[in-house]
Amino acid sequence: MYRLNQNKAPIVDALEEFRRHRVVPFDVPGHKRGRGNPELVKLLGEQCVGIDVNSMKPLDNLSNPISVIAEAEELCADAFGAGHAFFIVNGTTMAVQTMILTVCKSGDKIILPRNVHKSVINALILCGAIPVYIEPQIHPTLGIALGMEPDKLRLAIKENPDAVAVLVNNPTYYGICSDVKTICELAHSHGMKVLCDEAHGTHLYFGENLPISGMRAGADMAAVSMHKSGGSLTQSSVLLISNTMDKGYVRQIINLTQTTSASYLLLSSLDLSRRNLALNGVKTFQKVVDMAEYARSEINSIGGYYAYGKELISDAVYDFDVTKLCVYTKSMGLTGIEVYDLLRDEYDIQAEFGDIGTLMAYLSVGDRIRDIERLCGALEDIKRLHAGDAKENPHLDAIHAEVVASPQYSFYSEKESIPIRLAAGRICGEFVMCYPPGIPILAPGELIRAEIIDHILYAKEKGCSLQGANDPRIENIMVLKG
Repeated sequence: MYRLNQNKAPIVDALEEFRRHRVVPFDVPGHKRGRGNPELVKLLGEQCVGIDVNSMKPLDNLSNPISVIAEAEELCADAFGAGHAFFIVNGTTMAVQTMILTVCKSGDKIILPRNVHKSVINALILCGAIPVYIEPQIHPTLGIALGMEPDKLRLAIKENPDAVAVLVNNPTYYGICSDVKTICELAHSHGMKVLCDEAHGTHLYFGENLPISGMRAGADMAAVSMHKSGGSLTQSSVLLISNTMDKGYVRQIINLTQTTSASYLLLSSLDLSRRNLALNGVKTFQKVVDMAEYARSEINSIGGYYAYGKELISDAVYDFDVTKLCVYTKSMGLTGIEVYDLLRDEYDIQAEFGDIGTLMAYLSVGDRIRDIERLCGALEDIKRLHAGDAKENPHLDAIHAEVVASPQYSFYSEKESIPIRLAAGRICGEFVMCYPPGIPILAPGELIRAEIIDHILYAKEKGCSLQGANDPRIENIMVLKG
């Protein structure tokens, strides 16, 4: 199946060899293997702090890898079926932004859905590219954005033949998958690159009977969040490219913004996680699928909740990632964030996120059936104690954006702060989003409409974590002057 020996973990082996030599440190980091910070050692342990080291010849250098990191990245590319893989220690935000900065320059158009992560629009601010949004359908009950439809992409390409790339979520935060293979064929036939945001798609490369991965579908680049379903440490990620891309140029783009002090804790976690996925991924993700399907069945048997799955497949949903346990709650008169808060505060259960209509419980191989049963019992209890009148819970769909100025121009333009309730009709100069999932409700350059203000204030009232704005209380909002 693989060209290379996936049993190897070159970064980990090099760190173990380094530890055996008991090297005396006259370099950074200044904690000197923890001796200078015993409280840190007490918290993290000697073994962890002892390999928090600086780049050096035996351990290679992430900015220009030529030995053990280079070998680890080659093994990773082999495991994922990519032309090359880059280890990223600045999070998948960095990987996503690298994709865009690689293919776009100032004034270039990029075709993408509006329900992208904030990192995508941040990249447009940095490079000056112009978004051409394909508005996804909104599910009439769930209120979530669906997939990128090939017919809408054809129209966008026809109207914007000078666009340089297409970006697609695979899958979305809610598990919705588009027809990535057809999207790749359409884009490539018009000379456009295809970028996949696979922050929630590591398992697609290793599980069986799951939606197609970006690399297998023919994408040119894919940003993969290894720390989510891949098992590595938080903030570690992988950027995959096909052989259509210039590896050296991509490395130069990475080095524009990635740290020159790469954490070997993160790098070693990527190395070990890749090995584990290559050797055990099929078995691992079959267990996750089985647990998710069991949880879906149990939750739906409670009544009132709707844990959705493959039945969503339609013209606008090419496939569904069944590992995603998303539960619609509004039919009980409760928002997802209200159920999220109740689970944490009353039942000591930490869900992944809750928004206006949906609660997500993120499942991985580390979960147990008894934990799922505890979740289901808590949800049943919440329904009994807290269910309200669904009619009192206003139905708010995902937001449709109207772009009137480029993100870069709007972000750097002269702005003023005004009360958000008075902002209808003005051009937004900043971000407003619920986090997670980090999909902007408003982004720089978009027209602020009354219904968007209502959406933001409702989300705030219900307890969603709103981020991105200059005013952390979201009482005022920055708008373009004039």
